[in-house]
Amino acid sequence: MKPWLPLVFFTSAFLIWHAEAEFFTSIGQMTDLIYAEKDLVQSLKEYIRAEETKLSQIKSWAEKMDVLTSKSTSDPEGYLAHPVNAYKLVKRLNTDWLELENLVLQDTTNGFITNLTIQRQFFPTEEDETGAAKALMRLQDTYKLDPETLSRGNLPGTKYRSSLTVSDCFGMGKTAYNDGDYYHTVLWMEQALKQHDEGEDTTVSKVEILDYLSYAVFQFGDLHRAMELTRRLISLDSTHERAGSNLRYFEKLLEKEREKSSNKTVATTEPVVQSGAYERPLDYLPERDIYEALCRGEGVKMTPRRQKRLFCRYHNGNRNPHLVIAPFKEEDEWDSPHIVRYYDVMSDEEIEKIKQLAKPKLARATVRDPKTGVLTVASYRVSKSSWLEEDDDPVVAKVNQRMQQITGLTVKTAELLQVANYGMGGQYEPHFDFSRRPFDSTLKSEGNRLATFLNYKDEPDAFKRLGTGNRVATFLNYMSDVEAGGATVFPDFGAAIWPKKGTAVFWYNLFRSGEGDYRTRHAACPVLVGCKWVSNKWFHERGNEFLRPCGRTEVD
Repeated sequence: MKPWLPLVFFTSAFLIWHAEAEFFTSIGQMTDLIYAEKDLVQSLKEYIRAEETKLSQIKSWAEKMDVLTSKSTSDPEGYLAHPVNAYKLVKRLNTDWLELENLVLQDTTNGFITNLTIQRQFFPTEEDETGAAKALMRLQDTYKLDPETLSRGNLPGTKYRSSLTVSDCFGMGKTAYNDGDYYHTVLWMEQALKQHDEGEDTTVSKVEILDYLSYAVFQFGDLHRAMELTRRLISLDSTHERAGSNLRYFEKLLEKEREKSSNKTVATTEPVVQSGAYERPLDYLPERDIYEALCRGEGVKMTPRRQKRLFCRYHNGNRNPHLVIAPFKEEDEWDSPHIVRYYDVMSDEEIEKIKQLAKPKLARATVRDPKTGVLTVASYRVSKSSWLEEDDDPVVAKVNQRMQQITGLTVKTAELLQVANYGMGGQYEPHFDFSRRPFDSTLKSEGNRLATFLNYKDEPDAFKRLGTGNRVATFLNYMSDVEAGGATVFPDFGAAIWPKKGTAVFWYNLFRSGEGDYRTRHAACPVLVGCKWVSNKWFHERGNEFLRPCGRTEVD
C-alpha cells in the first residue's frame, strides 16, 4: 500500500489527495482529515473576519453619516454656514463616498451600488472639491486665519463646529500644489504634518506629505529647509528615488551658492531650519490689501469729524403719498459719496417668498468681460443669482414699487430684481456697477485716480443694447444676517457696510452729469460664517432725467 501524500492547502480551501486514497478504511488515517478540516475552518474564519471588518467599516461609516445628516438636515443653511462643514460636504461626496463605493463593490450588494451609481451623477465633481478648497484658502487670506484655526474649526459665530483631518489638510495642500500655488501648499502640508506628528490616525503617510512640502519650500528658494525636509523623508523611506535625486540636486545648488559667496565668511554647519514664513504672492488686484483689511473691519476711515455729518431721519420719499403716513427709517452710512441705509424695507415673509421664487432659477453669477462685453463666470465672483419678473409673483411687484417710492426713481427702465446667494467663501471682488466710459482727464474728482490706473478706455458700453442708458443707482437689499464676514466695502474711500436682514443700502453710481463716480467701486467680502442672501435693483438713466436732473458741474 502506498503512503499518503502530504496535504497541500490552497487559497480555495481544497486539498489534493493521492488518487488511490480511501479515507473510510482507516480511522487512524482519517485523523489527518481532522487536522485538514481544522485548517479549513481557520481559513473560513479568516474570510469571515475579513468580511466582518469590511462590514464594520461600512456600518461605522453609515452610523457616522446618519448622525451627521440628522444634524445637517435639521438646519441646512445653518450647518453650511460654517465653511469647514461646506468644504467637508463637497469633499465627502466627491472623494469619500467614492472610496466607500470601491469597498462595497467587493461584495454583491447590487442594490446599494445601483442607487449610489444613480445618485453619483448628481454629486459634486472634482472641480467642486477644488473650488471648495480654494474658498477655504480665500477665507484664510482675507481674514488672516492660520491653518490651525481653520483646521480646528475655531471660527466666530459657528453653530456646528467641525475640524479638518490630516487627509483633509493634505487634500487642501494638493489642491494648491496642482494649481501652482506653493504658498498655500506649504501652509497646508505643514498643518497636515503637524497633526500627523501629534498622532492623529490617518491613511496619509508622512512620506507623501514631506514629498509635497519639500518641493513647495524649494520653490520659495529655501534650500536649507528643503534639504532638511528631504532628509527627513529619506530617513522614513530610504528607497524613495525622487527624494534621493532631489537631495543631490539641492546639495549641488547649495554648493554653487557657497562658491558665489566664497568671499564671505561661511558657517561650517547648516543653520537650524525653522518653520518658514513665506510671503503671499501679489496678484492681479491692485487694492487687494485695502479691500481685505476693510473686510476684516480694519482701515475704515470713519473719523469723528465725518461721524458728526451722519444722521438718522424718517424718509418719506419727498412726500410720496404712500410714505407720508408710514415713512422709512433712513440712516447715513457715508457722507461723500452719499450712502444711506433704510430699515424694515422687506418683511421676513417677503424675504422667504423671494428666496423661494429664486432658488429654482439660481445659476452661477457672471461678469461682463471688459474687453469683449461677453458675460462669463469668474473666480472673483463666487455666487449664484437669478432674475425675478413682476409676473412671477405679486411680492416682486410690491418690492419693486417700494424701491421706487423710496428712491424717487422709476423702475420702468430699471433691470429686473436680481437675487443672489453667496456660497462657500462667496464674494464679489472690487468692481463698478456702472459701465465705464473713456476716462476724462479734466474731471476733477478724487476717486478717479483709481480709474486712471485701471484705464477703462477700451471697454465697450455694456448697456448700449438696453437703450436705457447707464446704471445711475444701486439699491441693495440684505435678506439675511451674516454671522461673520460678508460686508459691502468701498476700498477707494475706506467704508465698510455690514449686512442686516431687512435693511437696504442705496447709492448713486453716476454724478448728475452722467459721468461715473469712480469712488463707488465696491466689493462683497467673502462670507466667513453664515449664508448671505441679497437682492438688488439697478436703476438706469432713461426715464429719470427729470426725477434726477443734471447738475451745474460734472461732479455735482
